[in-house]
Amino acid sequence: MHHPALSILVVEDHPTIARQIVEFLDGLAWQADHAATGALAIDLATSNVYDVVLLDLNLPDIDGLEVCRAIKARAPRNVPVLMLTARDAFEDKARGFHGGADDYLTKPFDLREMALRCEALARRNALHRDQQTTVGPLTLHLRERRALCHGAPVALTQTGFRVLSMLCEAYPHAVARSALIHALWGDDPPDSDALKSHLYALRRQLDLAGAPDLIVTIPQLGYRLALANGSHV
Repeated sequence: MHHPALSILVVEDHPTIARQIVEFLDGLAWQADHAATGALAIDLATSNVYDVVLLDLNLPDIDGLEVCRAIKARAPRNVPVLMLTARDAFEDKARGFHGGADDYLTKPFDLREMALRCEALARRNALHRDQQTTVGPLTLHLRERRALCHGAPVALTQTGFRVLSMLCEAYPHAVARSALIHALWGDDPPDSDALKSHLYALRRQLDLAGAPDLIVTIPQLGYRLALANGSHV
């Protein structure tokens, strides 16, 4: 059976199980890094790019669910997490999925099935990873939540990226202020004018990136993108 080469982070504190997994992956000519602790796992996952993270939920230093959340929040791009657990109760699986895991295997498991699940997760992730939108000098990689301006990365908060992606999707039309607030906070918006603060920070980052005045305010309505050449509706 053909297995396309993948890069895998194996997070498992049990030496024998870890060795078996790594040796099996090496036999497939996959790249495998190993972390026996949650702290090392987070460090590796945020410093390198992996196709899949195999994550044991029972770790000696940090709860596996916390490791999963940290990886999902801080990894350089979205990476699927396949959780490995001896827990077979529905509640444990539910906690894993709520923590951000994409799939699970209950120990003991067949290493061949593990490889198939890794392939499926990596393939599904790759289908979404390249989704992007371009408006003027902006390029947004939607699944990775990365923004480029004139080809250079723009440091945005998650909220800033969400606002910018909505403006790009609506371009050349405006997005109502109420629509932005509802998308960001649902039916429970902050008491303060948080949207104005986020827009200020977003405009500042775009200004620093060489795209000043890209977001314009439409009185009594909301906001829209306006390209530098002045072509807007």
